Amino acid sequence: MVRWIQDSVRIERGLPMAGLNALTKISYGLYLLTAREGEKENGCIINTPVQITGDPEVISIAVNKRNYTHDMILRTGDFDLSVLTEKVPFSFFQRFGFQSGRDTDKFAGFYPVLLSANGLPYAPEFANAFISGRVKAALDQGTHTLFLADVTESAVLSDDPSVTYAYYFAHIKPKPAEAPRKKGFVCNICGYIYEGEELPPDFVCPICKHGAADFSPIG
Repeated sequence: MVRWIQDSVRIERGLPMAGLNALTKISYGLYLLTAREGEKENGCIINTPVQITGDPEVISIAVNKRNYTHDMILRTGDFDLSVLTEKVPFSFFQRFGFQSGRDTDKFAGFYPVLLSANGLPYAPEFANAFISGRVKAALDQGTHTLFLADVTESAVLSDDPSVTYAYYFAHIKPKPAEAPRKKGFVCNICGYIYEGEELPPDFVCPICKHGAADFSPIG
């Protein structure tokens, strides 16, 4: 199914060099996708590949249909894409996440944001570029919608490297705390585990009836 969103606003062609450079920054990484409908703003982090054509400047993004940001874009046709950098803290991911809810004001009390020409927020503190898109077609891809959009504004904000999924898992997302290992002894014959700091010398395995000499320490 193809759903076309009518574009009644003239698209300015011929991006400045800064805009063309911004396009090169969205070939990989993690991005903050933002949208607005009326007075309500929303956003979520996406990691789907972004494809680019140069003339005219067109981008495509795939957005999970479970995201409320997806519904906003489908109805309004506008979005901003912030290209996130390695400076982005884990609290940023906790706030925006990879899913966007319907009732959460994710921008309340948030870091300073700027508005692009289409009035949508982007995150300059943790982005090396931003790109505004006006949807020209929405393609149903099952769980996702592929939005094809004309680039209406874009700019390079810094030379900071873009954050990748690998960098996010290696350096940003906290590692889960390891559960403390239990100390004890395991029977070499049947695998029975005796929990404790010391194994009594006269201990007899309740399963195979072997003695303490057939146990090995664990933990």
